[in-house]
Amino acid sequence: MLHRLAAFTTDPQGGNPAGVWVGEALPDAATMQRIAAEVGYSETAFVAPPQGSDRLIRYYSPQAEVSFCGHATIATGVVLGELSGEGTYRLATTVGEVPVNVYRRGDQLEAALTSVEPSYEPADSALVDSALAALHWSRGDLDAAISPVRAYGGAWHLVLAVSSLDRLNRLKYDFEALKEVMLQAGLTTLQLVHREDWHLFHARNPFPVGGVVEDPATGAAAAALGGYLRDAGLVSAPTTLNIRQGEAMGRPSRLTVEIPAIGGIIVSGTAVKI
Repeated sequence: MLHRLAAFTTDPQGGNPAGVWVGEALPDAATMQRIAAEVGYSETAFVAPPQGSDRLIRYYSPQAEVSFCGHATIATGVVLGELSGEGTYRLATTVGEVPVNVYRRGDQLEAALTSVEPSYEPADSALVDSALAALHWSRGDLDAAISPVRAYGGAWHLVLAVSSLDRLNRLKYDFEALKEVMLQAGLTTLQLVHREDWHLFHARNPFPVGGVVEDPATGAAAAALGGYLRDAGLVSAPTTLNIRQGEAMGRPSRLTVEIPAIGGIIVSGTAVKI
């Protein structure tokens, strides 16, 4: 059965749409790719029945399989909560186990995923320059307090922080040029952020490698950002930050990122049926 939800919002017109397919067994790869293309959302999650205490899960964009997708995981958690009740579901992804805690707050189900162990590495200067050229940005637009990095929380993202929210809001990039840069670098999205303060970030996430101009909410990139900020010593853990995303697209999203002292990053939010 295919479910359609908007993640990281309480409004079906906001957040990031995700498909959640639940069946007796995972379809073959070609079938999952076809279904994801027909659904047309940035990602569709495919979930198999329990194996022990785990469920198998795979993620597909309209054009390719994705190693991990945060917003589709939040949507999956809410679907599993509706079908099987509150509790912790351990999802077996291609990059490792991702626990998802599902609970009810008032009359709304919420889900909190714990990412695999995050990591980061300095971004190669040529990669940064190529990405900036495709974005029509310059190094003068960047926030000197947050260096460009490749960050990982289940998928790789290039983190670029800009000092001006206006610069972030006026995003208009060369789709094919950025897609080529990302394919060569093995990137899933770009995590473009503006730091309002160390507890509130605004984000935008181009996703041309998935055939999508932009994601309105990106949980995997939020986890990667949280891991980078902690491990680079830019924030003192444990701490919590909030990410506002999708506003410039007309699909406002709210992501809560809990950063423990060690281990995976916890990204939480709601999801509602479309």
